[in-house]
Amino acid sequence: MRALTWQGRRKVEVETVPDPVIEKPDDVIVRITSTGICGSDLHLYETLGPFLTPGDILGHEPMGVVEETGPEVRELASGDRVVIPFNICCGTCFMCAQGLQSQCETTQVREYGSGAALFGYTKLYGQVPGGQAEYLRVPFGNTMPVKVPDGPPDDRFVYLSDVLPTAWQAVEYAAVPAGGSLTVLGLGPIGDMATRIAQHRGAELVIGVDLVDERLDRASAHGVTCLDLRRHEKDLGEAVRELTDGRGTDAVIDAVGMEAHGNPVAKAAQWATGLLPDTLAQPLMEKAGVDRLGAVYGAIDLVRRGGTVSVSGVYGGAVDPLPLLRMFDKQLQFRMGQANVLNWVPEIMPLLTDDDVLGVDKFATHHLPLEEAPQAYATFQNKQDGMIKTLLRP
Repeated sequence: MRALTWQGRRKVEVETVPDPVIEKPDDVIVRITSTGICGSDLHLYETLGPFLTPGDILGHEPMGVVEETGPEVRELASGDRVVIPFNICCGTCFMCAQGLQSQCETTQVREYGSGAALFGYTKLYGQVPGGQAEYLRVPFGNTMPVKVPDGPPDDRFVYLSDVLPTAWQAVEYAAVPAGGSLTVLGLGPIGDMATRIAQHRGAELVIGVDLVDERLDRASAHGVTCLDLRRHEKDLGEAVRELTDGRGTDAVIDAVGMEAHGNPVAKAAQWATGLLPDTLAQPLMEKAGVDRLGAVYGAIDLVRRGGTVSVSGVYGGAVDPLPLLRMFDKQLQFRMGQANVLNWVPEIMPLLTDDDVLGVDKFATHHLPLEEAPQAYATFQNKQDGMIKTLLRP
């Protein structure tokens, strides 16, 4: 089959690799019909190379059609249309029973002290072949795949793999009161979708912050009050407080993560670490890694006293400094973590099957064949061509 593989820093290639096969009796093989490029894939492209091996298959936002099932699979049959959550979870352990599929005790990567394994996402999360490929082996075929109806295009359902549950959890964790206010830092796919979900769930004022014209325009068209970071980099806090009676918003979502704008020192440290041999870079990142924390620091400034900061952006630093005095003084609450996909699907699915409430049918800005994935990664990384969300068609 053809699959997108990691080959080195800022180098991915589509190669011919062996087809996946049934390895356990509850496995299924899925023929991928759509698979997204996620903002966190860029962390692999740019920063997390020490935890990858050349040839690793990337991607964790797939959907497709069941081609083959193991002998113990009872809930699916060949021809069923399914979305694959990015968390690899058994559905039956203690953590899964708590709705914490991202912490699944069956697939936790204990070697690195990490939570549940993920598709296509480094040794830290199991080094499991990902979904930017023609076929994917999916374990736990009775409990993990999300069966979706035939009819609507893939765009209606594919975001159940990551974007929708991640954005939903970000808003849930933000705990915006009815009629309240929210700032979303970063209007990429997760941030953009979070603004839509927050509005749907009753937030009266949603402020979006970014520095890419296409992202700002897109969010503005959906009723978001947008602030251009290029104009407000020095006075963003004042700008938000002017819109909120001098207090700041009830909650802030950090949808940016480790590669936030600013902090050239941390950026240089990330770059230098990525150039080291893996045997040196891995322990350095595990023990002394420092993220660019502009978004987190911004969230602490922008949120009102007694408010909530919800972090959905991916971070990888081991010794990130946080202003605990300021956080304590403002009496802030923080919630964060990988999305627990299956926990949120029942709440999201009616918004997809009854009508396109969240605008998912037109959410992707680009649809490209899998063979064009290397150029798509470069375009997405450089924020060119108006690319906000790309779906690959294997």
